[in-house]
Amino acid sequence: MNEDLLSFIWRFQYFEKKALHTDENLSLSIIRPGHKNADAGPDFSEARVLIDGVLWVGSIELHVKASDWYFHEHEQNGAYDGVVLHVVWENDREVIRHDGTPVPTLTLNGLVKASILERYRRLLDEKEAVPCHRQFATVDHIRKYAMLDRALLERLERKASEVQQLLETNGQDWEQTGYQWLGRHFGFKLNDAPFQRLTRIIPWKVIRKHTERLLQIEALLFGCAGLVPDDSEDIYARQLQQEFRFLGAKYRLLDNVMQPHEWRFARLRPAGFPTVRLAQFAKLLSNTGGFLNRIVISDHFDEVRALFRIGQSAYWREHYTFGKKSRAQVPPLGTDAAHLLIVNAAVPLLVAYSKQRQQPELLDKAIYWLSEIPAEDNRITREWASLGMRVKTAADSQALIEWFNNYCTPRQCLECPVGAALVREPNP
Repeated sequence: MNEDLLSFIWRFQYFEKKALHTDENLSLSIIRPGHKNADAGPDFSEARVLIDGVLWVGSIELHVKASDWYFHEHEQNGAYDGVVLHVVWENDREVIRHDGTPVPTLTLNGLVKASILERYRRLLDEKEAVPCHRQFATVDHIRKYAMLDRALLERLERKASEVQQLLETNGQDWEQTGYQWLGRHFGFKLNDAPFQRLTRIIPWKVIRKHTERLLQIEALLFGCAGLVPDDSEDIYARQLQQEFRFLGAKYRLLDNVMQPHEWRFARLRPAGFPTVRLAQFAKLLSNTGGFLNRIVISDHFDEVRALFRIGQSAYWREHYTFGKKSRAQVPPLGTDAAHLLIVNAAVPLLVAYSKQRQQPELLDKAIYWLSEIPAEDNRITREWASLGMRVKTAADSQALIEWFNNYCTPRQCLECPVGAALVREPNP
């Protein structure tokens, strides 16, 4: 037994309630089990129970063992004085409130069908990545796709909250936040951290002053990134050095220059080298002016995709690194990379902006964009596809990844409509 299952049993009242009595042998009727509390304090609030003919309205606290009340030091917390019933699996100790009065206790052990416990144990013991793998087909489609919709919204909420935290750090400056959030995802995972650091070193207000001069933006980015070689015979590299010496001194950036070893080139195809990505990032910044504003005003998916389908300056169309000309033309940012930036950068930013500005139509637009992008192909999405789930769009794959990571992997089956259905209903 654990508190997750105990909470599930209490919440849905999956126990024998006829002639119910407390452990103190007082008659007990449960009128309303209460609302599950996601915050600190007792587990359920606003419950209504009839004990020995007296109506009590208050909180319900659940523990596997009654003595856990003292292990969690509830006796020192006045918030628990409002507990009207202590629901436990094993009553190993009398519980006294902070004010000295005893808390009535209900022991559920012996009142719950063994089949519920067995079905839950079977899920927890399952070795498959998706615990209900063997039984998934027995659950109706409505539950599955209701969970899919819920998981997508939870993922969007979670990522939007990350944007919100960054916004608070930036003093509610949306343009700085959009610039930093975009920069972080231009690292395409392997170089997320150095890109993130770079956008903290160079504020958006500095970049904004030079959006009409691509060479100056490149000088700021490559210079602060520490990637411009010293004493190079390369004409372009010397131009960047000259520009950066002036701009770096003007904006007091010279003391914050990064080290070349912070950037990762290994295990990357040349088209994904940080030098190429920085050149593309510079081009995007020079094209957009303000990244956030561009995605807010882009109504059609083709518009936002075109925003990311960017090339780079002439030098970086012929070079992957400084001073070494490539044999073939260096490609612009591809469709797959553009889609990743929409999914990971544009959509969360738009959702966060939608929430703060109370513009739900922007949330609808974000979901529409996801529905226009093909699903990711990875280990998690292939697992779901093998179970018969629809995996066609990024909206599907993003939801399935969230479902897998937040429910299947930590075995939070009772919080999932599919797992909950399998625990409470006999298998066919």
